[in-house]
Amino acid sequence: MRILGIDPGYAIIGYGIIENDNGKLRPLDYGAVETPAKLPTAERLIMIEEKITEMITEVEPDEIALEELFFNTNITTGIKVAQARGVILLSCAKRCDRLFEYTPLQIKSTVTGNGMATKQQIQYMVKSLLRLKETPKPDDAADALAAAICHAYTVRDVKRGLK
Repeated sequence: MRILGIDPGYAIIGYGIIENDNGKLRPLDYGAVETPAKLPTAERLIMIEEKITEMITEVEPDEIALEELFFNTNITTGIKVAQARGVILLSCAKRCDRLFEYTPLQIKSTVTGNGMATKQQIQYMVKSLLRLKETPKPDDAADALAAAICHAYTVRDVKRGLK
């Protein structure tokens, strides 16, 4: 099963693609889509939609794991991230009928065993679980891989009747 994990953002959207072969996880690709700060909001959202659509078409994921929005104290940034997440959600839903959403707490708990894990702890576990030589960069890519890993483990546990 090919899983595309996405860490939504406005300036940077992390992505991570893993293969889940009966619980054996293998990284296929990861990185980030970036939008230029100088562009107007509408153009950045169009760019996000085009890049996500292109990625889904190219990757052909069986399932997509998308991190839910964690709203911080900066309302202006939060609104723009929410707009971008809506575009990402729509793009994913139109192209893959197996879309799953996870809170940051669910992802952290599943990947590290600690819902309050730091970015460094998540990165360490992603690197370890996927047997990577280096920590995925940028942080958004590691978060996207963590979402994909969370989904792979959640599906496994559901099939076993554990959740």
